[in-house]
Amino acid sequence: MSDSDAEGGPVAGVTPTWWANSAREASDDERRQSEAGEASANAAHSMLLETAGPQPQLADGETVPPDLTAAAFFDVDNTMVQGASIVHFARGLAARKYFSYGDMATAMWAQAKFRLTGKENSDDVSAGRDKALSFIAGRSTEELRILGEEIYDEVIADKIWPGTRALAQMHLDAGQQVWLVTATPVELAQTIATRLGLTGALGTVAESVDGVFTGKLVGDILHGLGKAHAVRSLAIREGLNLKRCTAYSDSHNDVPMLSLVGTAVAINPDSDLRDVARVRGWEIRDYRTGRKAAKIGVPTALGIGVAAGGTAAVIKHLRK
Repeated sequence: MSDSDAEGGPVAGVTPTWWANSAREASDDERRQSEAGEASANAAHSMLLETAGPQPQLADGETVPPDLTAAAFFDVDNTMVQGASIVHFARGLAARKYFSYGDMATAMWAQAKFRLTGKENSDDVSAGRDKALSFIAGRSTEELRILGEEIYDEVIADKIWPGTRALAQMHLDAGQQVWLVTATPVELAQTIATRLGLTGALGTVAESVDGVFTGKLVGDILHGLGKAHAVRSLAIREGLNLKRCTAYSDSHNDVPMLSLVGTAVAINPDSDLRDVARVRGWEIRDYRTGRKAAKIGVPTALGIGVAAGGTAAVIKHLRK
């Protein structure tokens, strides 16, 4: 008798070694992603408490009434930022002689493959994680924060997609929280969020002791299911109704996060996400071509989600 049935699963009463190992690996991966999501939500919530500023205002100075149960979640790479934010960060570090430009070859090649195929490779993600951890081990969290601010201003600021930025501002003008959700280190992600005037960021959390990085991650890179865990955990802390929330991404890897909220929008989607969006009826916004880049107006489903706040300030802003 074979160890598996016609469908490829184990026969009742028989647990093949390969099947058990596969299940164990899947379970371990889910555990790490859950841990990464929880750590990211904790870090984001703590940063929000520390940096909470005055209530947002419209251009005419009118205070925006808060919409306490709705929020927007934006992926970063190729959704909010053109290209990979971590590669832009690496360029800034190389310019400061933290490592040579030759050391960037692997990261640049991985980014080139991603731009050509629209798909992330697990080996590339793993290599990028190991490289990043070897760099930050023994460095202070404050040093990374300062570097992030400098490199954002020098390299990343000019790579923000105007269309996506306009969508984020629309949510802010509706009194909603706006969060970045990214595999990028949370310190760099928070800098991007702060520079854009957003609420905060969910990102990969590296372990630190007394303000110094140990060279280990809390869980894993915030990726795929990890992002969904982070969004769900943050929603619990902030009292958000996920059915009233909106999520944006370019990658099919973020389908778990996009499926978690009431309104999903594919921004500059890869081919797989475009297919999923068409099947599920999600909005598709593409700012990569001149033909579509001008379409910064409010999409139908998205407009309904934002307008649900019912604030006069939002209506005034959208009419302008």
